[in-house]
Amino acid sequence: MDYSKLKKVEPVQVVPSGKTPGGLYLLSNLDQTFPYPIEIVFAYKGNGTNIVKNPTEILKTSLAKILEDFYPFAGCLDTTWDGKMMVNCTGDGVLFVEALIDEDMEVLGDLTIIDPLKLRKLIHFNETAQNILEVPPLTVQVTRFKCGGIILGVAFNHILVDDKAFADFTKCWCEVARGLPLSVPPYLERSIFSARQPPNTQIPHHEFTKTRYPLPTLIDQNQEIRTNQTFSFTPNIVSQMKKHVMESYSNQFSSAPTSFELVSALVWICWAKAAKIIPESTTKLLIAVDGLPKLQQQPPEGYFGNGIVWSCAQCNARDLTRKTLSFAVRIVQNAIKEVTEEYIRSAIDYHEVTRKGLDLENSLWMTEWNRLPFYEANFGWGEPIQVAQASLVDNLVITRLQGKDSENIAVSLSLPASQMEVFRGLVQPEGY
Repeated sequence: MDYSKLKKVEPVQVVPSGKTPGGLYLLSNLDQTFPYPIEIVFAYKGNGTNIVKNPTEILKTSLAKILEDFYPFAGCLDTTWDGKMMVNCTGDGVLFVEALIDEDMEVLGDLTIIDPLKLRKLIHFNETAQNILEVPPLTVQVTRFKCGGIILGVAFNHILVDDKAFADFTKCWCEVARGLPLSVPPYLERSIFSARQPPNTQIPHHEFTKTRYPLPTLIDQNQEIRTNQTFSFTPNIVSQMKKHVMESYSNQFSSAPTSFELVSALVWICWAKAAKIIPESTTKLLIAVDGLPKLQQQPPEGYFGNGIVWSCAQCNARDLTRKTLSFAVRIVQNAIKEVTEEYIRSAIDYHEVTRKGLDLENSLWMTEWNRLPFYEANFGWGEPIQVAQASLVDNLVITRLQGKDSENIAVSLSLPASQMEVFRGLVQPEGY
């Protein structure tokens, strides 16, 4: 794609269309644990003419309306006196950019093959941001193609919401764009995840660092020394893996491992080998688990915030890389099962006392997007034909269905080029 043909209009601030609450919007301890931006592109097919007469105006007008309900997105990040991040609800709005390009959208190819150098041209982001406080809560870019197709590129700050909550926001935005009432209004109260008084941290939390560290600097997604790649696991391959594990070691499992547990264990093993972790060192796989269903008293549907908590599978690198796949699967499965309401409450209290972040040393992070309804994002011109991340967070592996109608599990990650070359040769699941 010739990006010299991409012409961007000067960004505008889309402010809420009505009066919204001001002041400080406090965030929970779960919100503090994953300080990174998330960038997503939604591709809508054209037919040689514009999808609708003025999609940009529809998106802009509906965004202004939906910001009345999701007003923290129209503010900016700040910190409290004790170092926690929060939102200053200024009502300044969301940066919105329109772009035009004299190309057909098909030149982009398969967007699920994540390529930040290409896809981030379709995202509006703060190029000078050094840490997460300088990342806006939300930005929007609409790129219109010669064929009539459009790509909606959105970037949101994970400090405010997790992927599920952002999918809920997208659904509401779509409903407003189509003139529909909100089926599930946002629930903005976050006190359900307040720390206990006094905090109780008797459960060990190996998912966090050993020492407190400052806000992490943001990774340059445009750097070329890292390699981004997506690997595809067909249902047949996953079935073979499960069959092998269960036939040989079924007595070692309390329940059959899920596809996510199998793929996560395999990726962890291959990554540990590619990273050449010292055999005596401890390696960890941190797994994002939806904490809301674990609570006895759950918040109403439409919770606006972070509900994920991180489980921690760990062992020494020698055992992980030399023992069987079933060994790693058991560790992963047991770690996920350890996430109970008491575990969640303890993690909240632990962060309250220590202010520590997720462990980066010899650690890999996994999250699952399979159940997120991004392919249902219909603003009035049909559902997207492709949805993909425009960038990847270092240490984070994302698993998802490879396409709208696909049953293949796609695994995307970013590694140093030398590690990716080794990982690529190891991750093929034949023989496991």
